Amino acid sequence: MDLKPGSRWKSAVCTTEVVVVRPPSAPGVLECGGAPMVPHGTAVAPDAAPAAGRAAGSVVGKRYADAESGLEALCAKAGAGSLSLSGRALVVRDAKKLPASD
Repeated sequence: MDLKPGSRWKSAVCTTEVVVVRPPSAPGVLECGGAPMVPHGTAVAPDAAPAAGRAAGSVVGKRYADAESGLEALCAKAGAGSLSLSGRALVVRDAKKLPASD
């Protein structure tokens, strides 16, 4: 799986779509709902569903990251599956606090 910056991926089991912002430092498999994600534009089975325990959902506009590999992905379309990289759950990155302008 070639996770280059700007590459678009979609879930094979729900409606989630992501854009890679920062690639991982080592090769890995980007997953959603427990199944590997596929390149955007690839046809998927309409009756597929996220695996049990992997259906926490993804939120549009949020950045998801993996601290171990450095991967960062932006959710472009929400879905029912939760995101992971090679089995490690991705976490939502918090927004950076701006300095007060007092």
